[in-house]
Amino acid sequence: MLVDIHNHILPGLDDGPESLEEALLLAETAVANGITHVIATPHHRNRKYDNPALAVKLAAKSLNEELLKQSIPLHILCGQETYFYNEMLQDLDGNLMTLGESGKYLLLELPTNYFPAFIFDILLELQFSGYIPIIVHPERCEFLKRDRQLCYELVRRGALFQINASTLVGENGLTMQRFAKHLIKHNLVHFIASDAHHYKNRPFLIKSAYKYIQKKFSSQYVTYFMENAKHVLEGSVLQPIPPISFKKNSTKH
Repeated sequence: MLVDIHNHILPGLDDGPESLEEALLLAETAVANGITHVIATPHHRNRKYDNPALAVKLAAKSLNEELLKQSIPLHILCGQETYFYNEMLQDLDGNLMTLGESGKYLLLELPTNYFPAFIFDILLELQFSGYIPIIVHPERCEFLKRDRQLCYELVRRGALFQINASTLVGENGLTMQRFAKHLIKHNLVHFIASDAHHYKNRPFLIKSAYKYIQKKFSSQYVTYFMENAKHVLEGSVLQPIPPISFKKNSTKH
């Protein structure tokens, strides 16, 4: 089993595939990467797209039926990539979805250019309510690149980080790739996911990313990331490796 926890494979919901045909071509790139299960995560509440739970479920059901007809061995589960907003807690019983509908993991996108007010408070309340927040592609956040210790603080306080496969293989530039490697070295990365949008322009690159990690780090890291993704699918609790501070001589974990 190989699980991708972040992608935009559902057609017509956001900036992913515009048609069923494009979605099927994108699904074929997932299979070519060895992926068996994808948790579809269309954008939600990002000021451009709103995809409440029911819309995601209907789109996933339709795509699963077509994958079966076309004999494409891929199973779609439901989720959302939710843009961080202050009223998240009030929506947890309504239009917000946990990944794979497991009732545990939430995929969150932060603003790229500023640190959201009250984020630590909301992350803490999410955890008190039994949820585990996963922050997507932190390598895109300029404020995190400027203050790497903030990455450590977010993880130390219970957030998990997901890096894009395309970043690791250099598709998003050297600066992002270097930053992602620093995060891995400090045990601040818990998942590698595709963030796939299009079968040509932004396909699934998990296989190449894992090869890169095995070469630059070790096979143990590959196993760690793969097993963590399975935990998300199953809704079970993973055990993160203790994070390493960017401050010298720090012993806090």
